[in-house]
Amino acid sequence: QVQLVESGGGLVQAGGSLRLSCAASGSIFSIDAMGWYRQAPGKQRDLVAAITSGGHINYADSVKGRFTISRDNAKNTVYLQMNSLKPEDTAVYYCKIVTWTGPIPRDYWGQGTQVTVSS
Repeated sequence: QVQLVESGGGLVQAGGSLRLSCAASGSIFSIDAMGWYRQAPGKQRDLVAAITSGGHINYADSVKGRFTISRDNAKNTVYLQMNSLKPEDTAVYYCKIVTWTGPIPRDYWGQGTQVTVSS
């Protein structure tokens, strides 16, 4: 069984910063992509940032220039550095990893961590 544990969420004023971490453990042999999603009340879950095993990175347009995704492969951990936070960034943030079993991809999700940005 694979488990993802998130940390780093909290309450911050607009313009502040937070750093989210997501550590994977369990039956993990190889991780391909790692990413962060967020979901606000009444909204769909949207991709925030993702990084592949080859180092390719995608960001949502709304966070470009403010957020930075990185990964530590030795620790099976992905990070999201969030700067210049805005109230519209308020959401539950979920990490996701993609592993491969032969030709079959498997997705695993973290438990979610609340990020609240006050004006």
